Amino acid sequence: MWKEFREFIARGNVVDLAVGLVMGAAFGAIVHSLVNDIVMPPIGLILGGVNFSNLFIALDGKQYVSLAAAQAADAPVIAWGRFLQTVINFLVIAVAMFFLVRAANKIYKRPAPPPAEPPAEVKLLTEIRDLLKKD
Repeated sequence: MWKEFREFIARGNVVDLAVGLVMGAAFGAIVHSLVNDIVMPPIGLILGGVNFSNLFIALDGKQYVSLAAAQAADAPVIAWGRFLQTVINFLVIAVAMFFLVRAANKIYKRPAPPPAEPPAEVKLLTEIRDLLKKD
């Protein structure tokens, strides 16, 4: 079993997957910071100084000054501002991955394989046909 496991891990695809996972996690952190620290503040400013991470609906009907205060009071809340930021994170990552895959496909585009050699019988018949056309 140990030998099988070593062979599985030694495959190139597993190593590539591990590298991709680590890079994806790091890229996710960068996108999270990009959205929360760069994209959302100007949008909030344009919309009148709204802090999206603090937008929520308290389900218990009480008013709270902030999401942190509602959570400290153990109030059930729908944190739709955070959800909106998460959706924007996803969209930024999806667009970046689209362009990355698109670029990789252009770089690694393989030429079409040459047509297969016809069987010997077809070659022979073609030669016979060509000889008959000459006469």
